[in-house]
This record gives sequence, structure tokens and C-alpha cells, in this order.
Amino acid sequence: MNRVISYIDGFNLYFGLRAKGWRKYYWLDPAAVTKAFLKPYQQFRHCHYFTARIHTNANGQNLKRQTLWLDALATRADITSHFGYYLPKQRQCKGCGTTWISYEEKMTDVNIAAQLLVDAYEDRYDTAIIVSGDSDLTTPVKKVREHFEDKRLIVAFPPARRSSDLTKAAHGHFVIGVDKLRKNLLPDEITTSSGYMIKRPSEWY
Repeated sequence: MNRVISYIDGFNLYFGLRAKGWRKYYWLDPAAVTKAFLKPYQQFRHCHYFTARIHTNANGQNLKRQTLWLDALATRADITSHFGYYLPKQRQCKGCGTTWISYEEKMTDVNIAAQLLVDAYEDRYDTAIIVSGDSDLTTPVKKVREHFEDKRLIVAFPPARRSSDLTKAAHGHFVIGVDKLRKNLLPDEITTSSGYMIKRPSEWY
């Protein structure tokens, strides 16, 4: 049996969905959508989801919705969430000289690369599905192929996200279709082990 683990770049997927205006698919079940990619001879083993919590200075409702979804993922044994962080960065308008502070998400690429390499070294998968269109992941994909010739790496591009470098580096690639998203959402209501009810945000219907 061919063992499969997925590695999902959360912000790359999110911005792909946002570019399409597909807010109703934000309540996605990443493990279920991974299983929908599998061939009959393949076996799902785990889903690693990489993200960062929205900065505290962000819109409060956005932070609340993200927290609900991450809490929903935390109820799942087949999904592990890995968190980076936001780094403040000063920006300046070239026209008027006005400066402001924005925040850049950090560590996702490094975290994906590290997990991908460790799992290959410990022989946890035969096939890795990488959900991202970020060309920064090209080097770790190449390194896994170079050092673990028996491993296959497949890139699943989120909507509106592409990378020719990743396409060339991987064994194969495909674009995630809307049908896979539509059919693989989390339940509208999820009860945690403590009895707390998590409900899908009304804005995500």
C-alpha cells in the first residue's frame, strides 16, 4: 500500500480561495480533501497543516473566525497544525513618504520543508502531496527527490496559485478543483471532548 501524507500551506490556500471569492470553502476539512485526491492503491496517513494565527491587531471578527476553524481542526487526530508567527515590518509610500507597520507571516516554508524532510528520513510516507503554489518550496522538494529516490512528491495547486518551478521540481502536479472543495467541508457543528460546541461562522456559508 502506498502511504500518503499531505503538507498544506495554509495561507497560500487561503489567498487562492479568497482570489476566487470562495469564502464558503474556508470551512474546509484538509484531511478529507487529501483523501479525495488518493488513488485506489493509496492509503491516507496524516495531514500537516501550516499557518499562523492572525495578528492581534487584525480585525477581531477575522481572528474569531480563524480561531473557530483552528479549534475545529484540533478535534481531529488525523490533522496536525503547525504555527508560524507574524513579524512587524515598516513600510513607506514611495509617493508621499508616509510610513506604516504591516505584518508578514513567517516560518511556514521552513516548517513545511523540515516536516517533509523528517518524514522522508523516518520513512513515514511513500507519496507526499504538497498543497501550495509557493516557489520557495522548490528547494526542499528537490532535496527530497535527490536523497530519497523512492519517494514521490506531488504538488496540488490551490485555486489561482501556480509555480512553474514547483511544477518542474515535483514528480507530478494538479490544480484543486472546486468539486473537491465543495464535497469536503467540516460539519457545520463540531463538539469538542470538553462538550464545547464549535459552529461554522455564518459568513462562511
